[in-house]
Formats: sequence, structure tokens, C-alpha cells
Amino acid sequence: MRRTVLALSVVLGASAIATAVFAQQPQLPPPDDWHATGRYLPEYTKDGDLILPKNFHEWVYVGSPTTPNFLNPPQANFPEFHNVYIEPGSYEIYKKTGVFPEGTIFVKELQLLQPATNPDGSRTEPSGKGFFPGAFNGADVTVKDTERYKESHGWGYYNFNHHEPKAASAKVRPVEECGYCHIANAKRDDVWTQFYALLDQVPMPPGQDSSRKMPPSENPSIKK
Repeated sequence: MRRTVLALSVVLGASAIATAVFAQQPQLPPPDDWHATGRYLPEYTKDGDLILPKNFHEWVYVGSPTTPNFLNPPQANFPEFHNVYIEPGSYEIYKKTGVFPEGTIFVKELQLLQPATNPDGSRTEPSGKGFFPGAFNGADVTVKDTERYKESHGWGYYNFNHHEPKAASAKVRPVEECGYCHIANAKRDDVWTQFYALLDQVPMPPGQDSSRKMPPSENPSIKK
């Protein structure tokens, strides 16, 4: 009998301690708070440079457009696969609201093509002729912060080298270097959702326009 009472006292005591510890834990903020616990948010150096996001290969993968050199002679701006990832917490909020929340991070990792084995720039592998990914080749990062990046419609654009190794940190690029093309052509909130079905299939909030902002004939970024 004494053993039973003692065991019960131990269990009740442990339960009380656990309850007290839980009560002291900070309450999670609402999911639309961009400082919500569980999100990986942009990190900056003391000089304001963006730090290369950590563990982005574990983020949500959204797609890989490719623009090889032989289709864009004499040299493509990005002659690689563009492997794009979005920070998971931001993606969860986007799925629920249809809006990319403040603090959203996209990483576009560049990946070279395997050397061509055919005159048209393609390569023949057991699966057939095509384009096959090779070595990594640097990365670009985009961050949403409507206060920090007012000049570029609320998004900041960073280049972490177009070669390996990637830079540990990077300075924001001028709007005319990256931002203007997104502003003029990207389908939704300056994001190229038209190329990423995972993002494009999320319903648009009422009242928002999903049309492109500039016809291709007027787009200065498209080579004539």
C-alpha cells in the first residue's frame, strides 16, 4: 500500500512540475505574425548584408526552370537550372492566405548542365536526350520586407556568387539589376508563380490582379 501511495505521489509531483514548466513557455504568436516561432527569418550582418540562409536544401522545393546557352546565344544570363526553394513557414502561411508574408525567403540555387553530347546542346542518357543537372554554381536569394526594400516593391535581391563556393553574405542588388524584371513580368507579388505550379495553384485573395504587368513586346529584359 505504501509503495502504491509513494508511486502515485511521484507521478503527481512530476505532472505538477511539467504543468508549471509548460505554463512558463511563451505562447506562440498567431500564424500571420511574420516573427512567428518556427519560421526561419532573414539574418543580417552588422553592416546590413544578408547572410546565406542555412539548410535551404531542406526547404520546400518549387521548381527548376533552365535557360541554356545554346538557346540564348551567345551567352544566357543564367545558363543553368534554377532550383528554387521557399522557406517552409512562409509557404504554410502563403497556402492559407494566398499572400507571401513579410520575411519570406526564396533561394534560387544555380546548377550547371552536364556537358552536351549532341550538336543541339543536349545530352544522351539512358532515359533519352535532354538536359541533365551537374555541379552547383552559386545562388541568388530574394527576401520580402516592405520596409527595408521600398525601392524595389518590398523585395530585396541578393547574389551569393554565380560560381562555387557561395558567398557567406551578400549586399542587396540595385533595383535596375534584378528588381525591375520581377516588377515588370512576375505574375504575383513580383514572384514568378507562373513557372511554379506549387505556388500558382494557391487561390488568389479577392481583389488582387494576377495578370502580368508588362507585355513581352515592351519588356526590356527580353532579347529581341
